Parts: sequence; structure tokens; C-alpha cells
Amino acid sequence: MKSFDPTEEQRMMRDTVADFAREKLRERSREIEGARALPEDLRRAIAELGVTTLTIPEAAGGAGMSALTAALVEEELAWGDAAVPFAMPGPAALGHALLELADDEQQRRLLEPFVSEPARFGAVAWSEARPHARRAGFNTIAKREGDGYVLDGQKAFVLNAGLASTYVVFAQTDESRGWDGIGAFVIDAAAKGVTVGPRYTTLGLDAATFGEVSFQQVVVPARDALLGRGDFARATRRFFARHALSMAARAVGLARAAWEVSRTYADERKAFGKPIGHFQSIAFLLADRHIDVEGARGLVWRAAWTLDTKSGDDVEVLARCAEAAAEALEVAQQCGADAVQIHGGAGFVRDYIVEKYMRDSKQLALCGPTSTTSDQLFAALALGAPLDPALVLPVPDIQPIFT
Repeated sequence: MKSFDPTEEQRMMRDTVADFAREKLRERSREIEGARALPEDLRRAIAELGVTTLTIPEAAGGAGMSALTAALVEEELAWGDAAVPFAMPGPAALGHALLELADDEQQRRLLEPFVSEPARFGAVAWSEARPHARRAGFNTIAKREGDGYVLDGQKAFVLNAGLASTYVVFAQTDESRGWDGIGAFVIDAAAKGVTVGPRYTTLGLDAATFGEVSFQQVVVPARDALLGRGDFARATRRFFARHALSMAARAVGLARAAWEVSRTYADERKAFGKPIGHFQSIAFLLADRHIDVEGARGLVWRAAWTLDTKSGDDVEVLARCAEAAAEALEVAQQCGADAVQIHGGAGFVRDYIVEKYMRDSKQLALCGPTSTTSDQLFAALALGAPLDPALVLPVPDIQPIFT
């Protein structure tokens, strides 16, 4: 019989982060939003908790914690403020990419700096603002020259653009092969030819920094090409599965926060002489959303457990991560929208936090493989269809994503 009950160590880690979220994040949520950044004291405090290097392998100096432990932590941080996991320092999506795409030497070399310098940021540059006009694949090109590559192009919707010290950049290496002809490359932010565009003003998650990054004749040594341990397509799918699982855990935390605030308000707000939660229309709404949150969390925990225990079973890992992401992202949006609905006219006034939950939930749904992309991946696996990269990866033809 499977059990996803946290171990004593996991419970202690979760409870520590939950206390931090309750005491340090919830009360400062509007301050963080207004500053459009995580205050320096909170950055330091989060680094001291050790959560920024949680899943970095022990060989690279990290904690080497499991995906399930990471999911527990991600949920609590997002419960405190959904923008915080995006705004805090650390390798972020770059760490997920290196875990799947890099070899052991590359992982040690590229992840160790994040352990020794907790203030560092990492980034993945995947998305582009529009699809190629004449073929499948990226507009960004990586050409082989000598012992390395030369990379040209522009990436959009990049988390930590301008903050990151290191980027993992996906680019077209063979234009004739479409999505089967892509590669990934590690680029130093200080490299000649790297330019960062203006920061976006986004719908939600205001503390997170998103923007465009341009690459003009950037020289990449061969040792900084990520080969996916011999199967690049498989490694890329697993990277997005791992990244989607992280987004799903955050979505559960946000959904839970929205539900709890709504539950409290339904007790306090009275109409016709009794709390509005005593009316079936509100009571049933709260009950349904509570069921949704619990169900989404269960799927996230099962996906994380599968990633930890069945890492060699690609179909199982991809399916579990895809269904968890598809459900959790939808649940977060529904909980955010219903929180505003339950609050009535007060719901869209910024004196109440629920309008932020609604905006953050919509933004979060675009921060990785979307629920639509996750549905496509799960459907392909369930039906035994070929894993066409154009169908199971979040390509610009479908919808740009914030990575």
C-alpha cells in the first residue's frame, strides 16, 4: 500500500517553512507586491532556511532532497505568497533543466556556485514571442563553429531576466528537423552579445521578474552544450515534467490560501441574520473547492513520489506529473475566482487579498507547461500516441510560457 505521509524529517522541514510563511510572508504580501521584488531581509532569511538549494544534488553541495520534500516546501511558500517562490534567489528552472539535461560534471560545475553564493539567480530561456514563420522550431539558432557554437536569437517570458547569472538557452541546431532538431546551451549572463530587455509588467506575481533576453553572436564552448545524457528529447520532456510538478505544488499552496480566506470570510460576513456560509450556494461552493484542493494535493504528492521512486519509468513519471499539473493549475484558478465571488463587491477591491489570489492564479497557470499542454501530454501517454514534441512541449505555436 502506498503512503505519502511525510517522514519526520519532511514534516519538520514543512512545518519550519509553514511557520516562516505565516510569520514573515502573509503580513508582507502587499509590501512585496508593491516593491515588485522580495525585500533583502526576506531573501536572506529564505537562503538561511536552505530551501533555495533543496534539490541540488549532494555531489554539487546541495541538500539532495526528494521531489516530494520539495513539493511540500513549495506549497507552503506559495501559501504564504505565490510570488515568493518565483522571486527568491536560487537556480529555479535552471536547476530542473540541469538535473535532467546535464551530465555529472556539468551539474557540479554549474550548480555549486548557487550553494556557495545563495544570492545568485538562474534562468531558463525557452519561450519565444512568436512561432517561426516557415517551419516548426525556434527562431533562435545555434550554429556549430569550430569546437563550440554561436548562438543568435531572442527569448521572451524569461523568469529572472536581468537577475540571472547563468541561463540555459534552448535553440534550433538543425532547421530541417523542426522540434526534433533543438538543443540546450549554458550561457553566462556576462557573455559578450547577451542583452536584457525591459522588465514586463504582468497580471500577477508582481514580485517576480520576467523579460526578454537577446543573444547576438554569443560564443558557447562545447562543454556548455547540454546533451540530455544521450537522449535529448526524453530529457527535455522530463525537465518540463519536473518543472510542471514544481508549478503544481505552488498552485496547491495558492489554492489553499484562497480557500482558507474565503472560509473565514463566509463565517464573518452576515446576511439576513446569519453567516453567508450557512447558505447552500456558498456552502456548496466552499465544499467543492476544498475537495478540489485536497485532490490536487494528492495528485502532486503521487507525482512527486513517482519521480522519486520510479525515475526510470518515463511513461509513469510523465503521466503523473502531467495530470498533477493539469489539475492543480485549474484548481488554483477556480479557487481564486471563487474567492472573489464569495467576497462579492469587496472581492475586486484591493483592500482584500483575494483579488491578488485571482490574478496570481492566472499568471501561475502560464509559468510552465499550461494545463492544456499537460492535458495533451497525459492524453498522448494514456492513448499510446507518439510523443510528438509539437504536441507535448509548450511550443510558441500553442502558447508562450513564463519559464
